[in-house]
Amino acid sequence: MGMFDFVKSVGEKLGVGENQAPEAKVLKSALDALGLGTDKVDVDVEGDKVVLKGEVAEQSAFEKAIVAVGNTLGISRVEAQELKVSDSGTTGKEPVFYTVKSGDNLWKIAEANYGQGKGGNYTLIFDANKPMLSDPDKIYPGQVLRIPELKD
Repeated sequence: MGMFDFVKSVGEKLGVGENQAPEAKVLKSALDALGLGTDKVDVDVEGDKVVLKGEVAEQSAFEKAIVAVGNTLGISRVEAQELKVSDSGTTGKEPVFYTVKSGDNLWKIAEANYGQGKGGNYTLIFDANKPMLSDPDKIYPGQVLRIPELKD
């Protein structure tokens, strides 16, 4: 656990060059602007890999930080081995992520992850990916989404 793959050629453009990773300070500013509680997180960029270190308050912030920086144009990997969850004092538990394919929508993704007939739980996926997602119809191929556990 701790290393997550993303599609380098898709995502929000924060860098200056085509498919080039943004500088660490630009990525950190964009991450903090989302209001996820990442003020104690350090961001380093090593080529097309981002290394997250520090502490977040809860598991959802851990997962959202990974997705937020990973879905940036020019980033292909996120390492979070040194990102801790303060309420547990350890690294976060293994998150479940899904890479969007052409033709996907949140309903289809919910059924693929939760089972046939459970597409109505797409709102859980949408809510789990706020504020990175602003509209459930605005997802794109290559984007990585958090898939929260389905509570019975």
